Amino acid sequence: MSLKADFDKIELQLVRVLHTVISERSVSKAALRLHSTQPAVSAQLRRLRALTGDALLVRSGAGMTPTATALQLLEPAGRLLREAETLFGARRRLSGFEPATAQLRFRIAASDYLDPFFLPELAAHLLRLAPGVQLDLQPLSADYDYRRALARGEVDLVIGNWLEPPEELHLARLLSDEVVCLVSEQHPMARSNGRGWTVERYLASQHLAPMPLSAGLPGVIDQHLAKQGLARTIAVRSAHFGQLPQMVAHSLLVLTTGRLFCSRYLDSLPVRVLRCPVSFPPMAYYQLWHDVSHASAPMRWLREQVREVARTLVAQAPASSRVRS
Repeated sequence: MSLKADFDKIELQLVRVLHTVISERSVSKAALRLHSTQPAVSAQLRRLRALTGDALLVRSGAGMTPTATALQLLEPAGRLLREAETLFGARRRLSGFEPATAQLRFRIAASDYLDPFFLPELAAHLLRLAPGVQLDLQPLSADYDYRRALARGEVDLVIGNWLEPPEELHLARLLSDEVVCLVSEQHPMARSNGRGWTVERYLASQHLAPMPLSAGLPGVIDQHLAKQGLARTIAVRSAHFGQLPQMVAHSLLVLTTGRLFCSRYLDSLPVRVLRCPVSFPPMAYYQLWHDVSHASAPMRWLREQVREVARTLVAQAPASSRVRS
């Protein structure tokens, strides 16, 4: 059979299978995402291997790994699917998305800096409206390349805070929060109600900080301090942000972060919130997504729900939190 004859038999669904199998790195996961069966996807993968002359997926330990050719094909396949959506997806976009009957998976990478209640509330909210969905929550860390993951369709949405979000991604601001200091009630500055809390004393204190989200770069607090020619002493770094308030409560460490996050611990731990003596811009939290999923009705619905949960948490926050949505 000629190459032209092979090419003429390639339908859009086969391109979708190619993109999904490479993104998921698993035939069974791809079948679930495509609402198909494993044998059907396996048969389509065999067709793709014959058409490309490449294995596309190879065994690697207990899982599968895309070949170099497969990774090269991922972006062209995604681009073709986006262009097809532009050409033929108007009716589906207008018809919207039916969350109550949806059977799909949402994959979100998120930091836990925003609010300790945010991810639990988001999970409960999504499953209440769309009981058939599966929600995968991926933590953000310095060794997780979320920009690449978004571009390759490995994650649908990223939620966190950045001084300058990546320009190539779509974004929507969720809220803006005041930067404050969380300290133990036994900290000298707490006992003096913040009197004498100067820039010099702040910088000389022992600080507690999360691990940076970007490899080779400091966190947003230290990035801002560096721009002002300032530096603080970080005594403890931890990847477990939710444990930092407990560390503050039992030490003289200072945690600098958003007021909303800090306010959640005032009734349960012996801690106080102090005004930060260094002038910081508001801490802005965003949701980021790639053009790959920009026009997708389920993804638009997901982004709307994330925004709604953030707004609800802001509205329910203590009045002293002064969070802006």
